[in-house]
Amino acid sequence: MVDITHKSNTLRKAIAQAVVRVGSPQTIEAIEQGKVPKGDVFEMAKTAGLFAAKRTSDMIPDCHPLPIEFTQVRFTLDDLAVLIEVEVHTIYKTGVEVEAMHAASVVALTMYDMLKPIDKEISIEHIKLLEKKGGKTDYRKVVAENDLKASVIVCSDSVAAGKKEDRAGKRIIEKLEAYEVAIADYLIIPDQKDAIERLVREQCEKEINILILTGGTGLSPRDVTPEAVRPLLERPVPGIEEAIRAYGQDRTPYSMLSRSVSGLIGHTLVLALPGSTNGAAESMDAIFPAVLHIFRVMAAFRHD
Repeated sequence: MVDITHKSNTLRKAIAQAVVRVGSPQTIEAIEQGKVPKGDVFEMAKTAGLFAAKRTSDMIPDCHPLPIEFTQVRFTLDDLAVLIEVEVHTIYKTGVEVEAMHAASVVALTMYDMLKPIDKEISIEHIKLLEKKGGKTDYRKVVAENDLKASVIVCSDSVAAGKKEDRAGKRIIEKLEAYEVAIADYLIIPDQKDAIERLVREQCEKEINILILTGGTGLSPRDVTPEAVRPLLERPVPGIEEAIRAYGQDRTPYSMLSRSVSGLIGHTLVLALPGSTNGAAESMDAIFPAVLHIFRVMAAFRHD
């Protein structure tokens, strides 16, 4: 199965459809009046759909087992067609569109099985996803609407001196590009408070949407990035730091030592993340793409 350990739990919803088309009005009447020999078609098919939603991972090899927290099966009659809709919700790391489509398929098959003794012209049609919510797809519109640009600053004496290759900054750039955020600048500077302050001010004056610093957030005397950045913030956003630490704590107990910083300077989101490659990557995974919603919020205030 695909590795989803880097993802965060969010509310995921999906609605899928299937259509059962019958051969005569008498079949529809039999369904409505409860005269199908095998029993109540809607109730039996609904029950089968509930089982199917919960057991999708048993049938589809690459589907992850996940907690199904809501399933609803709906039926609509349209002439000689029965329209089936299955809605599934979960709070998990991956979506439930396959679960919804699997359930819709099983509902349709159950109806077919119950109706075939009285109708030889039944067909199953249009099994498809109607709606999906949750996950990274919802945030691509934010990037497109705001034409987001980001700068990445690596704060490291050893990298600046050429003694060590930068990997954390490059991982951050990879993560940003995956969300189609354009990279405006990629800079490497030593752990010097004055230099960090000056560069942060310069980048914010360019009206960069996102400014990410990596490195200098540890506990050594040279780790001064939080001390340089925090006084410059006009509006701290502590929830971002809390999300980073909570995500990291699930992966290593050392995350409690993180001194990540987050907040706004003007309309620029400023983030100071750990300098280790894993620490930087996990911090990005912890808050992206959800953190992009901040630009939708700020855009709404500007329009007001």
